[in-house]
Amino acid sequence: MIISTKKGTPKEELEKIVDRFEKQGLDVTLITGKDYNVFGLVGDTTKIDERDVLANPWIDNVTRVSAPYKRANRLFHPADSVIDCGGVRIGGREKIAVMAGPCSIESEEQALRIAQSVKAGGAALFRGGAYKPRTSPYSFQGLETEGILDMVKAREATGLPIVSELMSEDRIPEFEEYVDVVQIGARNMQNFQLLKAVGKMHKPVLLKRGLCNTIEEWIMSAEYIMAGGNEQVILCERGIRTFEKYTRNTLDLSAVPIIHEKTHLPIIVDPSHATGKANLVEPMMIAAVAAGADGLEVEVHYDPPPRMERWCPVPDPGQLCTGHGQMPPGRMGHRAGDVTLSGPSSPTGRAFGRTGRRRAANADHDPTRQKH
Repeated sequence: MIISTKKGTPKEELEKIVDRFEKQGLDVTLITGKDYNVFGLVGDTTKIDERDVLANPWIDNVTRVSAPYKRANRLFHPADSVIDCGGVRIGGREKIAVMAGPCSIESEEQALRIAQSVKAGGAALFRGGAYKPRTSPYSFQGLETEGILDMVKAREATGLPIVSELMSEDRIPEFEEYVDVVQIGARNMQNFQLLKAVGKMHKPVLLKRGLCNTIEEWIMSAEYIMAGGNEQVILCERGIRTFEKYTRNTLDLSAVPIIHEKTHLPIIVDPSHATGKANLVEPMMIAAVAAGADGLEVEVHYDPPPRMERWCPVPDPGQLCTGHGQMPPGRMGHRAGDVTLSGPSSPTGRAFGRTGRRRAANADHDPTRQKH
């Protein structure tokens, strides 16, 4: 439920309104602006009669919110949320943030080498998998704690905050200590027990969309985390399953403006897992930025074999590629020293920047008049 007060409502009257609803067991969020003061009520609002609320001479309007999500809803929080990820700010009008790194951490040498390369290319965060959810139980499952510590050493050497996927509650203490951004993968998007546990963490959470989930289901998963007390949530569109077989998944870029319309949360796009083809990563990066994405997550490796085994030695070809295949000569990521992930000549730099992006209304705008 959204309640707006009249212009010039005294502070003591606002406090009385908050106190009244809190005594009814509701969580109250007060948004103060120059022209409007807006209350967002979360909880069982069925017992509230709008006529009783409007009887207060300071109340201007009462609107029931039909969407099942509340804390993520832009009606409750008109301004864009900006999430601090180890010193890198994501969301709002901040610079587009690029997270880049290998699908799996294979060794300290590999982690350091790729981290240095992506930093030189303009990436703001280093991503890598230490715990890997694989379709086959016989596939490489990751280095686990060893991989996390390899990423920590890469952070010490480069200064890049690290992003890694959490798969189980028992690893939360490890992630609280070492990881800057906790990623919840597509397969765990509706692991509600894990989401509740992550809601008690004190780290930013990167929540990937499930393989076959709707946008509303995805937002509701974010709501689980936020309801637990952790409102540092970033959404990540990484493609969904459709009947199309040419690409690994189908990248749903329409999700970007929809998320910005319906929620105040930042959203980034992962074109590597979405397409599964290196030659499609760059154009999808550009398209994602044009759609309004707040950041990108790109998978890179200097020698990506079709099957990565832990005991394989790390080759030294000096090449870096994006996605699940080798980049052709002359394209972004051809050589480690040539990788450019930001700047005026890069995909993120030339994809229109922030010009023309739909930005959220601030608190001075009456959110009850928006159509959602």
